[in-house]
Amino acid sequence: MEALEAIKSVKSVSKYKPDPVPEQKVQAVVNAARFAVSADNIQPWKFIVVSDEDAKRKLAGACTNAKHLADAPLVVVACARLDEAVAMIGGYMNSYPVDLGMALANVTVAATSEGLGTSWVFAFNEEKVRSLLSIPADARVVGLTPLGIPEAFEPPAGRKHLSEILSYNAYE
Repeated sequence: MEALEAIKSVKSVSKYKPDPVPEQKVQAVVNAARFAVSADNIQPWKFIVVSDEDAKRKLAGACTNAKHLADAPLVVVACARLDEAVAMIGGYMNSYPVDLGMALANVTVAATSEGLGTSWVFAFNEEKVRSLLSIPADARVVGLTPLGIPEAFEPPAGRKHLSEILSYNAYE
């Protein structure tokens, strides 16, 4: 699948088939995260792939509106390594939210190209997730996504017209 075709094909999955995800596909998807652009190319990330049923249920309990998390064969937890992130970009924020967002976007597109699906989860209790997965204090949980073979999708969201998001030479 071509990159633009994969980007246009991405859909948020609401239900996953119980089929296991082949390890080769897991590695291909997470490997795509490695190639994401990051500030100063520092790559301040760590990904935890959770397959344990009990751990997935507990993760779902640490999230808001994410019961589908436990039903997916896998959950990918994206963590930022604070000791590696660029401390300040634009004079006001740490680089890790952008860095991990770019990496998760690659995960999403790679999953789609591998015939898999994802659904980003950002509403979670970080302390609960951190405790469940033994995540150290120098790392932050940025997002989670179930990973598996799609069975059903969220209703498609409309897209703004290009003219609504694009301007030239000044913010209009």
